[in-house]
Amino acid sequence: MALAWGVFVAGAVQLGFQFPFILRLKLLRWPRWGWKSSGVQHIFRLMLPGIFGSSVMQINLLFDTLIASFLVSGSVTWLYLSDRMVELPLGIFGIALATVILPKLSQKHAAGDPDAFSHMLDWALRLVLVIALPAAVALAALSVPILSTLFLYGDFSAHDMEMAAVSLLVYSAGLIGFILVKVLAPGYFARQDTKTPVKVGLVAMFANMAMNVLFVVPMLQLGWSAPHAGLALATTLSSFINAGLLYVGLRKKGVYHPQPGWFKLLLQSLFAASVMVLVLLLVAGDSESWIAAGARARIVKLSWMIPLGAVVYFAALGLSGVRFSQLKRPKTGAK
Repeated sequence: MALAWGVFVAGAVQLGFQFPFILRLKLLRWPRWGWKSSGVQHIFRLMLPGIFGSSVMQINLLFDTLIASFLVSGSVTWLYLSDRMVELPLGIFGIALATVILPKLSQKHAAGDPDAFSHMLDWALRLVLVIALPAAVALAALSVPILSTLFLYGDFSAHDMEMAAVSLLVYSAGLIGFILVKVLAPGYFARQDTKTPVKVGLVAMFANMAMNVLFVVPMLQLGWSAPHAGLALATTLSSFINAGLLYVGLRKKGVYHPQPGWFKLLLQSLFAASVMVLVLLLVAGDSESWIAAGARARIVKLSWMIPLGAVVYFAALGLSGVRFSQLKRPKTGAK
């Protein structure tokens, strides 16, 4: 109950925090009923498919949870905890980036500047590569340290931690796909095309359902100890299907044209992420050491390992030739 009340109070504080800033911008108005207004009707028609298009991941997770409830006891918890770990960087970076670029993309589209629109989208996708890639591999490398530090207490056993780590490894691979969906979808929303993301989302959702059965049933028949990982794998692959179809759609419509230098940036990011992972694995130690350690020792070690990983990654990125001025948001019409 305390946790539930905490969520409620936090939501109220988050809502109330915004009112002074809205007042300062003189944008706060008393709500009026205007259902028949053409503007309201237009927004409503755009909003309904948009809600579904941006909720495919949550629907897939709900379906995963439903199937997991029929698996061995603990599967729902293992999936839930590993999903929470992926949702953290997704919420901090993916949703934040999508929130930033949507009004900018809308502005470029309204101004009739397709080049600036494409450049803005290209900038966002480059940031996804530079930030989401190391976040994904760091989650995979630190799955045991993170889960043991946060949850290995009380009735949550070492076996539970290991099972949650398996699904976190699979989910972490899908982090890039999850964030790509969040960034590519505004490329449609800004052009008031909310139907295409819905169609793509439906394809991804049904693909996820089919892969759930395709992966989990053979795992159960073969007696695998972690069939819940099949559910995580289906969700991960469906996220890349979703992102891939959104990307292809933008290219076919001529809305997005990648700028030069993508292959070089990919190699540089992979190099930096590889160096970071090697360092993290070297200092992390084996799973047994984290299981045997006390809470304070885990917290202290993890608290300096994560910043160390970030420093190593960005240092390696700089050594590979990436200049952070390249990642600045493009000016209007600038290449």
